[in-house]
Amino acid sequence: MLSSLNPATGLTFNLHFLQTAFDTLIDSYIDNKVGIAENFLNATLANQLREKLAALHSQGHFQSAGTGNEKIILHDKLYRSDMIYWLDRKHNDPVENEFFDLMDSFVLHLNSTCYTGITGYEFHYAMYPAGSFYKKHLDQFRNNPSRQYSMITYLNPDWQEGNGGELRIHHADSEQDISPVSGKSVFFKSSELEHEVLVTNTARLSITGWLKVG
Repeated sequence: MLSSLNPATGLTFNLHFLQTAFDTLIDSYIDNKVGIAENFLNATLANQLREKLAALHSQGHFQSAGTGNEKIILHDKLYRSDMIYWLDRKHNDPVENEFFDLMDSFVLHLNSTCYTGITGYEFHYAMYPAGSFYKKHLDQFRNNPSRQYSMITYLNPDWQEGNGGELRIHHADSEQDISPVSGKSVFFKSSELEHEVLVTNTARLSITGWLKVG
């Protein structure tokens, strides 16, 4: 069994498992324009990321999310009411770097199998307190088309029906609701599918971001 060990975190990844998760995400995207891999994150990494998110939030490092990019930023609690914290390798956090290593592997696999030409990415923690939401929107900015694919990975253990906070994807002739269960990752074209986060009845945690070109 091929595996790799990150000495900073002690996490071991089964390389065959990773490729299977990557292929599941890509194949389901090709089939339905929405890729879903139930176990994109292993339980250990998901738990460590959730603990890191909780610690940063308790220390007051999160900020209210806005809409738009660095040129146009709007804050409207009637449109979205989540809080975010941007991830960055410069923080040199071992657990977050493990996530970045995973994303580097996924981007390499995506580029080599689908020739997408992805050259970078950006990710943030997202925390939706009980009662919060994000209304229907597209992820690609009108004045900046660099975001190519949206990717959301969930950090919610023991998520139950009735907790709310589902991701609702708006297809041309239907709606698709996706539960935010821990370890699950969702992947879709940023410019194509409108989507929203339904009102959550308990705290909803994720890592949300975009694969980019240019």
